[in-house]
Amino acid sequence: MYASGKYSSRGPALIPRMKTKHRIYYIALFSVVLLGLIATGMFQFWPHSIESSAEWTLEKGSVHDAPLIRLPVSSPLPERGDLSCRMHTCFDVYRCGYNPKNKIKVYIYPLQRFVDEFGVPISSTGLSREYNDLLSAISDSDFYTDDVTRACLFIPSIDVLNQNSIRIRETAQALALLPRWDKGMNHLLFNMLPGGPPDYNTALDVPRDRALLAGGGFSTWTYRQGYDVSIPVYSPLSADVVLPERQPGPRRYFILSSQTAIHREYRAELERLKEENGEALLLLDKCSNLSQGAASARKRCYKGQVYDYPQILQESSFCVVLRGARLGQAALSDVLQAGCVPVILADSYILPFSEVLDWKRASVVIPEEKLSEMYTILKSIPHRQVEEMQRQKLTGSKITIAKKNKDEPK
Repeated sequence: MYASGKYSSRGPALIPRMKTKHRIYYIALFSVVLLGLIATGMFQFWPHSIESSAEWTLEKGSVHDAPLIRLPVSSPLPERGDLSCRMHTCFDVYRCGYNPKNKIKVYIYPLQRFVDEFGVPISSTGLSREYNDLLSAISDSDFYTDDVTRACLFIPSIDVLNQNSIRIRETAQALALLPRWDKGMNHLLFNMLPGGPPDYNTALDVPRDRALLAGGGFSTWTYRQGYDVSIPVYSPLSADVVLPERQPGPRRYFILSSQTAIHREYRAELERLKEENGEALLLLDKCSNLSQGAASARKRCYKGQVYDYPQILQESSFCVVLRGARLGQAALSDVLQAGCVPVILADSYILPFSEVLDWKRASVVIPEEKLSEMYTILKSIPHRQVEEMQRQKLTGSKITIAKKNKDEPK
């Protein structure tokens, strides 16, 4: 992508023009990612809910009829991933041409089935319904092109949404075989569930060269500002639940914690806060007296009393969102949809779309070490500010968190 030799005659003006152009394409990239997520409101990003799709919408053909590609053991392997990548070093804007409406063209690779030399698939789920829906949304948009020579951005039909369902090495080898891979230049990968036990890394572990990543659990250590895109983790527990509109104002509870499987140290601190502040704080957990299943997953309990989830979130002014094994938590989407102000305690977490959304307007971020001071911190926030935060929300069809004020090109 380095154009300094070819365009050196343009002189000093090249640098500011490049900066502006890269910013335009980053904004357009954000639009493509946002389109894919919003237009597929049925997303159920959950470790066990991502199912295989029987149809590939873009090609109108069966997944089972897709060409079979066998990966030799000696297939090339991409580099681990360049953490130094930025738009001006790892993205070729000159592939994109001039487009005054910022409608970058996106090409989606034809579906293929990759297996190793023994015939074992690289993924346990194949093409998930969620990834199929995402690609279909993009293919139905003005961004899509079926002409690979016109494309600015390339999206593989290789599903890496859930790292738990793919074979790391073989998936990387499949990426490297893509005709336009070119060390991942201008390629975009979507991943909602990064890492795995025991480390649970905060970005996709698949070696991917210079490819951009739209990821659901970035930390400050793995996020490449102005290059990657941090996206929310959607919850299956609220995806098909329609909550009534709730006017801003005081709620029955001041603070509510509804996450299950919280680390025991955090749980102990929350229980101490509950003892100190009584009914102002509702501390819920998994219901141990209900049979397991979809119905029980939508319930939370406190001392034998059962509450409907996520409906109970609307009864509190503030809702706690703590880090788990992964930084990105589906509870954040639940809380915002319910109009409860999220109190986020997840050090180093890159909030979704944080480069274009002003999360200070909709949430309270507290360092994990100050969990013991949470009640005091929240009590110091003026009522008018709390009500303004309650007006911001995230739903399956739109994002209403106020955008940051930036002098972005129109």
